[in-house]
Amino acid sequence: MKPVLLVIAHGSRDPRHAATVHALVRRVRSLRPDVRVETGFLDFNIPSVQGVLESLAAEGVRDVVALPLLLTRAFHAKADIPAVLRDAPPRLRIRQAEVLGPSPLLLSALERRLYEAGLTPADKSSTGVVLASAGSTDPEAIAVIADIAREWRHTGWCAVRPAFASAALPRTEDAVRELRALGCAKVAVAPYVLAPGFLPDRIARGAAEADVLAQVLGPAPEVARVLLRRYDAASSARVLLPVSA
Repeated sequence: MKPVLLVIAHGSRDPRHAATVHALVRRVRSLRPDVRVETGFLDFNIPSVQGVLESLAAEGVRDVVALPLLLTRAFHAKADIPAVLRDAPPRLRIRQAEVLGPSPLLLSALERRLYEAGLTPADKSSTGVVLASAGSTDPEAIAVIADIAREWRHTGWCAVRPAFASAALPRTEDAVRELRALGCAKVAVAPYVLAPGFLPDRIARGAAEADVLAQVLGPAPEVARVLLRRYDAASSARVLLPVSA
């Protein structure tokens, strides 16, 4: 049997977060009906990751791919999730998949959201884009966002600037003003986040002076495809937790 795919989401008090995660998981299931997909949350929502793992073990499941529903490899991917997986029932063989980003498919999803918000491909050369992420204290994660912005700029946009809702600078509103000062005819804000919540709302407020604000990535088909690529790669990776004797 194929390993069970356990999608690990952060969780939020905002009900839109869990609803968006479940919508993405439904899209993943529709793309790969041969794979069992479960969802667990680190905090705030149920079921918890630990609860799902215990239920799977009780059913007799042996192989699990744990996939962090994260765009960058920061604290949750490096510390929180491995700690939870180490406490899983010992009968489970668990492989931790890589985070979703970076990926060319995610850039395609960002553009999808911008076009859905009203831009067209003809607007690219005259539009500056703010790549607005949640932010992190992890230098690796911040550097990845800056690299994505540079890569995206080379696809034809007037300019692309990274911005952060917390923990790092610049803020979304400052990046919007910078693009205005550069002379971009339009300024668009593309939230590089997966689901609504407190920090995405802060990004939206920072986009008040922009011409276009895209929606979060959510259940975009490109996101679901990245998720399945990470699952397939992890399915043949090393086992994180061995089966007990």
